[in-house]
Amino acid sequence: MSMNGRYARLTPAELERTLRDPGWGEEFVNELADADWDEQREASAARCHGTEKAWHALDFLLGRIGFPIDIVHGEEDIPGAEDWGHSPPCILSPKAVHMAAEALTALPVDALVRDVTPADLALADIYPVEMWERGESLEYVTSRYQALVPYFQAADRAGDTIVVWLQ
Repeated sequence: MSMNGRYARLTPAELERTLRDPGWGEEFVNELADADWDEQREASAARCHGTEKAWHALDFLLGRIGFPIDIVHGEEDIPGAEDWGHSPPCILSPKAVHMAAEALTALPVDALVRDVTPADLALADIYPVEMWERGESLEYVTSRYQALVPYFQAADRAGDTIVVWLQ
């Protein structure tokens, strides 16, 4: 079973209900994800988004450059929430989403992976290690990064909170 990075944009009312009832939030987010999948929405229009197995490499790459917001794991727990797969959901407040959107917009993809090779990711034990040991291209990670930029920009424009978890 693989671990995949997941995101969901919530309005203030949806967040409030999720904070009161995390189980409702999980069901609601699953419905949003199904609708996005069925409609094949672009990242800028989607309410839910995923980085697939690139989440750990993104965490590593963003961490090494001192990215100001933890967009991979979130910054605040949802009290009482159980795991939504491999981790409990955490939130990025509208303020954190705004800061992240600005930082993502300012960070070109080549700067994210500058001086990093698949061998470096394998040596750092970055999930999925087998991928990096085979020497697969960092394009897998950079394409997921590039899709995060419009997703966060859209969430910022809407004033949404983003819920983050590993599924």
